[in-house]
Amino acid sequence: MKVFRGFLYDPPHGPCALTIGNFDGVHKGHMVLLAKLREAADRLHLPAAVLTFNPHPRQYFALKTGTLSSAPATITPLREKVQALAQCCVDQVTIARFNNTVSSLSPEEFIEEILVKALNVRWLIIGEKFRFGKGRTGTTDELKEAGKRFGFHVEVLPAVMDENGRISSSCIRQALEQSDFEKVSGLLGKPYAISGHIVHGDKIGRDLGFPTANLPIRHYNPILSGVFITRVHGLEEKPLPSVSMIGTRPTIESDRHIMLETHILDFGRTCYGSLVQVEFLKKLRDNQKFPDLNALKKAIQNDVDTARSFFAKQKTSA
Repeated sequence: MKVFRGFLYDPPHGPCALTIGNFDGVHKGHMVLLAKLREAADRLHLPAAVLTFNPHPRQYFALKTGTLSSAPATITPLREKVQALAQCCVDQVTIARFNNTVSSLSPEEFIEEILVKALNVRWLIIGEKFRFGKGRTGTTDELKEAGKRFGFHVEVLPAVMDENGRISSSCIRQALEQSDFEKVSGLLGKPYAISGHIVHGDKIGRDLGFPTANLPIRHYNPILSGVFITRVHGLEEKPLPSVSMIGTRPTIESDRHIMLETHILDFGRTCYGSLVQVEFLKKLRDNQKFPDLNALKKAIQNDVDTARSFFAKQKTSA
């Protein structure tokens, strides 16, 4: 899959079948849309292309207005989103920097400058709630009219539903906030996990008797915070039982540096640089500031004991 950062005008894109969206999480609803995109691209002998934005437009406006608390948290970081799109058989992804220039485009300018000139769209599929252009004033009807003028077909996909209603990124965010990982898995079509390469930490976990595999959390605002029972994929053939902390470390640090630290049970091998996935199973507690490192050590030991019981019950019931 080809990935483009920004728009190419020289040389311009070849014609494509396109869809547009944030695709946060790449959930089951997105997968239905992407399957229809793939089908049309094959029928028309065109590459299947996705236009997505970074940062999320609502995050951009929240940062611009100083109201960060109103911005939606991110389900998955950009790299994982791109990987998920590749797994859905997309041929090319254009990652557009959402900034003042893009946000100021009128609906007409968005169509002419981005869809027609930059991306050379021939077939377009969007969700029924898709809005575009300055102030989100552009509608699906405007796209259809523009398609007649510029020579591209527009298909509008109705909302994808399950037994609980419309499948959306907002529903997944809400389920993650409630640590309802079973519901999240159902909406995503796979278990919820965060991936990354293991990096060196400050070795405090090792000094406490609980060495951790550390994954950097950069450039996005994760929904999860706290201590969780997890499994680590990618180090051995089977996933490894573990306990993970995601968020800040108030007992150790006073800043707001976000970490994902995972203690793998009964695992002593060095694994720096390995690419792993940390799958979340159950929340144990919120992060908290302990009076000293001894109190922190006791809390971690309790977390590990609880995780061992959890995995022992899973093994018994399997």
